[in-house]
Amino acid sequence: MVIHPKIRGFICTNAHPVGCAAHVQQQIDFIQQQPKIEAAPQRVLVIGCSTGYGLATRIATAFGAGAKTIGVCFEKEPTEKRTGTAGWYNTAAFHDAAKATGLYAKSFNGDAFSNEMKAEVIEQIKADFGQVDLVVYSLASPKRKDPNSDQVYSSTLKPVGQAYTTKTYDTDRDEVKEISLEPANDDEIAQTIKVMGGEDWELWLDALNQAGVLAPNCKTTAYTYIGKELTWPIYGHATIGKAKEDLDRAAAAMRARYTNLNLEAYVSSLKALVTQASSAIPVMPLYISLIYGVMKEEGTHEGCIEQIYRLLTEGLYAANPKLDEAGRLRMDGKETNDATQAKIKALWDQVNQDNFHQLADYEGYHSDFLKLFGFGIAGVDYDADVDPVVSWS
Repeated sequence: MVIHPKIRGFICTNAHPVGCAAHVQQQIDFIQQQPKIEAAPQRVLVIGCSTGYGLATRIATAFGAGAKTIGVCFEKEPTEKRTGTAGWYNTAAFHDAAKATGLYAKSFNGDAFSNEMKAEVIEQIKADFGQVDLVVYSLASPKRKDPNSDQVYSSTLKPVGQAYTTKTYDTDRDEVKEISLEPANDDEIAQTIKVMGGEDWELWLDALNQAGVLAPNCKTTAYTYIGKELTWPIYGHATIGKAKEDLDRAAAAMRARYTNLNLEAYVSSLKALVTQASSAIPVMPLYISLIYGVMKEEGTHEGCIEQIYRLLTEGLYAANPKLDEAGRLRMDGKETNDATQAKIKALWDQVNQDNFHQLADYEGYHSDFLKLFGFGIAGVDYDADVDPVVSWS
């Protein structure tokens, strides 16, 4: 099968197995070129392990510290007529690279919100290495089925309190335009918190603790994005923001609940990047395109793997990590500092349909978008006939 990208809206409906493998290898190469991560975890569970920051975490802990990793994901398996998802191919590539270097890797594909998945993972931990030292929660999903009530909740991308009108970039039409969003009602806010808040993170830690597989001095973190003024109305101060506030609640609750283990629980705020999740959020394609240009000019731009390496070395496993007033680890300072934000705000006020491609780094945005699905990777022959069926175990 010759595989070229099929883009529909903010997603690519196919993926390239060779390209995904090359993208994973690029991240492995970066980690192997860095100093070894000192005092790093040796037994890691990544919930949401197949793309973006979750995948980068798995790569960094495995190839930067020699950690054994268990991952949980929800990906579509390929067939002879249809490609799998990028996360499927990423996981297969990670397994191949881990096996080649003698690293333990086990992955579970299914509903991470379910009690059944939690039980399967716990049995694997018990069987293979007893306890875990680090639990990373990096799930992104539009829906969540409550494992106890079977009720399905849906998240909403809306402002809170009042309607909001702002600029956005329509990637389908190559158009800078205004977008107006009506405020969320109370039910939409509550459902978004159910999907994207801290409840499932807590349920995972509770299940792991009940089973006795949390090691003393274990650390856990959930990933978030906070942003600044330009993105607050649709992110920080919107339905997503309410859910992210619930992560702060959950972290504090777990720190208090597991004092017997000396558990450290953090919300880690990371910078804005092109991910499958961020591509779907109004405003973010325009904002990210602008910030890419500014940060590349400043020499401060980082991708997922660079962010996660710094999180592990300067945050989670630093002797004295810097925390903000809410107790979060902040890896987003190169984006959110006042000087950089002032440059972005000036561009935001100027940008329109006529000057978008001059002021913004849409080329960089689009390149990163394609790479998420294994396309646009140097050295990959995209006209070659490849077998879409790739397996991992």
